[in-house]
This record gives sequence, structure tokens and C-alpha cells, in this order.
Amino acid sequence: MIVYHGSNVIVDHPDIKHSFRALDFGKGFYVTTIKEQAERWARRKAGICGTDKAIVTVYNMMEDFSGLICKCFQSDLTEWIDFVCRCRDEEKDYLQYDLIKGKVANDKVFRVVDMYHSGIWDKKRALEEIKVYPDYDQIAFISQKAINHLLRYESFYEVMKK
Repeated sequence: MIVYHGSNVIVDHPDIKHSFRALDFGKGFYVTTIKEQAERWARRKAGICGTDKAIVTVYNMMEDFSGLICKCFQSDLTEWIDFVCRCRDEEKDYLQYDLIKGKVANDKVFRVVDMYHSGIWDKKRALEEIKVYPDYDQIAFISQKAINHLLRYESFYEVMKK
């Protein structure tokens, strides 16, 4: 399976050492199966870093999960939203996994999660709002073991900053 990572640099040897903050699924190395999503991430990262380069690195992700502890959020948004909120609170339960797959809190979904997390919306309202947004995905490599076992660098390309 082909997956993508958006950044401002080529990441031909991914690792978890460079993950400096907890995102939706905690600290880790994140990829997506959606090319356009990785391109948006690359543009955002280039903008944050003040660089001219927006790079998408392409990997082949093996599908042999043997020996790995994986968490996959399918359609259960209730479990997903609570997990994302715990990660944002810097709780460490994500560390029990090598790999976590699921929906991504893109810009619009991120706002919904924040409304729920801050107590402005209850869970029912937040879940109703999330359902109207298109599905984007993310795969978080939490352990270096998972990266070494599953990811193979293929190539990279530069995307135009808008």
C-alpha cells in the first residue's frame, strides 16, 4: 500500500525521535493514504517553518503486522474522539501501541474536537458534527519497530506552495 508524509524536508529514513508534540494519536511519525492530504500537510509545514519547500515523501507500507500491537479506529467515532482528547491532554495510553490508524482531525474536525474537549458541546453534538465532514485518514507509527517493519522509502516530490 502506498502512503504519504507531508513535510518541508525529504524523510527517506523516518524515525520517531523527531516527533516533538502529541497529535491526534500521540507522538509518532504520521502518514496518510491520501495524496492530497499529504500535500496540504507539506504546505502547512513549509509555512510554519518559513521555508520555500513543501515535500511529500512516498513510502510503500507493508501489510504484515505480525509482532506489532495495532489500534485501528474504524467507524466508532465515540472511542476515536475520546482517544484524541486524551492524547491532546498528553496522556500516555497511546504508548501501548506500535501503530494507530484512523480518522484525522482536519481543520474542520479539529474545531469540533476542540468544542467537545473544552465542554462547549456534548459528545452527541460533536459526533453529529463530525459525520458531515469527509473522511481523511492517518496512520501514526508510535514505535521505531513499526517503522522499520512496515515502511519502505520509495520517492519524494515537491508541491507548489499556494
